[in-house]
Amino acid sequence: MKIAQDIIIAPVITEKSMSGIADKKYTFKVAKDAGKIEIAKAVEEAFNGVKVDKVNVINVRGHEKRTGRYTGYTASWKKAIVTLKKDSKPIEFFDGLI
Repeated sequence: MKIAQDIIIAPVITEKSMSGIADKKYTFKVAKDAGKIEIAKAVEEAFNGVKVDKVNVINVRGHEKRTGRYTGYTASWKKAIVTLKKDSKPIEFFDGLI
């Protein structure tokens, strides 16, 4: 079984993801083979005192990139939008970014 650090790779910090923090929605880059239940358990384990309500998962395709006459694609990855319960405490890591 994987530990939480293997499932949650990095937070996604964009304007759209930061606007969801007011509604207790947090966005993470996660492992491609992780499921919704594994992601929810990993978030609860990594951030103490957090209760996950639901998890939405999006597979992000790689974008086409060009370098001169050569073309290729960036790596594809998986994004998870984690919604916390109303009585849950917020994730403190994101509070410093607002």
